[in-house]
Amino acid sequence: MHPYGRKGYPTQNVLAAVDFKLRFLYVLAGWEGSAHDALVLKDAIEREDGIPLPEGKYYLADAGYSTRPGFISPFRGVRYHLKEFSNNPPLTDKELFNHRHSSLRQLLSEHLVH
Repeated sequence: MHPYGRKGYPTQNVLAAVDFKLRFLYVLAGWEGSAHDALVLKDAIEREDGIPLPEGKYYLADAGYSTRPGFISPFRGVRYHLKEFSNNPPLTDKELFNHRHSSLRQLLSEHLVH
């Protein structure tokens, strides 16, 4: 692994979990930018002081993670990004789920990154 991500300059892969009030519950930083999200998540789960996994609760996860107990990622092969729905509302249950998933993920990104 090297610290260079897709953009060609040094990057870092950071996993962060927040609650609905946008309070940080867990942060794992330090992985190289080229590290796959699934590897970073596996590390966060397996650490002694790892990400808390409350029973019956789920974390919203992006497409880089697979859906697994405690984590919900979008359906693959189904429209996802909000701009794909701009003139075309969701037509199926999976599209509706992905639309809501994308909306919440964008809201979190706007509040956490800016």
